[in-house]
Amino acid sequence: MKRPKPIVGFRKLVQKHRPAISEVVREPTAGGVIYRHSRINPGVVEILLIQDSKGRWTIPKGHIEEGENARQTAEREIREETGLQKMKVSDWLGKINFRYRRGSSLVLMTTEIFLVEALGDTNKIKPEKWMTSLAWLPAPQALDKIEYEDIGKLILLGLKKIRKAAL
Repeated sequence: MKRPKPIVGFRKLVQKHRPAISEVVREPTAGGVIYRHSRINPGVVEILLIQDSKGRWTIPKGHIEEGENARQTAEREIREETGLQKMKVSDWLGKINFRYRRGSSLVLMTTEIFLVEALGDTNKIKPEKWMTSLAWLPAPQALDKIEYEDIGKLILLGLKKIRKAAL
């Protein structure tokens, strides 16, 4: 019986493989679906999205620091990432779990998302230096732009709560 020929380049393929995961890191984070009622188009709800350094549209969020709860983190991160100072953090919309690899670590990230109404001068916003952009978008446009399906679902839930509160 003949032996099968070795796969050419197999050794190179194995050598280029990423290192084995040596640790699991848990990172709790929080953020918000920020909305306002359009002053130009009555009845239109606008959502504030940020565009990260990789060009992906998402919502403001960040790591929970020691001594903070998720609601406090959401408010702090929104202020830091958008410059928005006045807001009302209301309903908890849900939790998103995802994972990614950082070197030889597996990062398990849990993000708690709140519904946040922008108050005061909502046009005085500016992105942090690491962001590409930020924009107020009518809700349907925001849903089209959002990069993450789970966040899109929470935006829809938030819009439902906004409509219910308006009745």
